[in-house]
Amino acid sequence: MGRCGGTNPDSLRIRALSDGRAGNARQASALAEALVPGAASAQTLSPRLPWRWLAPRCLPGSARAFGADFNALLDAPPALAIGCGRQAALATRLLRARGSRVVQILDPRLDPAHWDVVVVPEHDGLQARNVLTTLGSLHPVDDDWLARAREDFAGFADLPRPRTAVLLGGSSAHARFDRMAFEVLGCRLEAALAREGGSLLVTTSRRTDPELRDTLRHRYVETPGLTWTGDADGRNPYPGLLAWADRIVCSPDSVNMISEACATTVPVHVFEPERVRGRPRRFLDALLARGRIRAVDAALAGFDVEPLRETARVAAQVRDRLAL
Repeated sequence: MGRCGGTNPDSLRIRALSDGRAGNARQASALAEALVPGAASAQTLSPRLPWRWLAPRCLPGSARAFGADFNALLDAPPALAIGCGRQAALATRLLRARGSRVVQILDPRLDPAHWDVVVVPEHDGLQARNVLTTLGSLHPVDDDWLARAREDFAGFADLPRPRTAVLLGGSSAHARFDRMAFEVLGCRLEAALAREGGSLLVTTSRRTDPELRDTLRHRYVETPGLTWTGDADGRNPYPGLLAWADRIVCSPDSVNMISEACATTVPVHVFEPERVRGRPRRFLDALLARGRIRAVDAALAGFDVEPLRETARVAAQVRDRLAL
């Protein structure tokens, strides 16, 4: 149902589709790699108007929504297409009409029956026969990924312990996290450092307040560790932070970031989860109930953890559903 043409798919190919946003691209690629390691390639979509606004609705002329590269994919569709985000939801619909099996990640805001499988966070509340739910987002972080990151950032082994990784996002529709919020968090981090010593490894994201970035460039120059605020600071150390941390501190605004932190084997402390509203708050409440995260305090005490790794579980379910 909801199909828009027809051709024969290439049984040897898997394509991961997104609008290029880091979180969407990462989820699509992570699931594709978990399903068939080494078989997938990624493609960034460049939507034209009006489909940039209307996706994932399939209207007359939708096959022209993404330009020549995607038209070539329609002419030789992959056996399996995995999309993440609203733009990709239109692309996967179009590929399904050409014979591809399709998996859509994140709520497409249309009847899930337009796709073979839809994968959504459980805090979205979407339910249907072909819907699989996750606690948090999909990502590539597992034991092998962490081992490779430790090798790539082997110099972090020389930093004094405990190594505290600090992952900072920014304000979103559901939470405020700016320089003033960080001042509160910073006081708690510094209390732990004064008591225990160790090192601090701080990284920001694209959404981090520019004023906070400027503050961070100078704040910890005398503290063992590093601060990364962008490409000017060299290679992004994010994988190394996850791999070498003894504990992780996160701002509360990013489901993707917290999901990846929780895939490690160390305690995760989230700054003031109560300041988050809406569906992401349900995600944090679920993690708190499981004991996988705790709210940041001045102690940053350790606790036993079970890594949260949803990608492999979802891949097994998709493989079963699609008889891959």
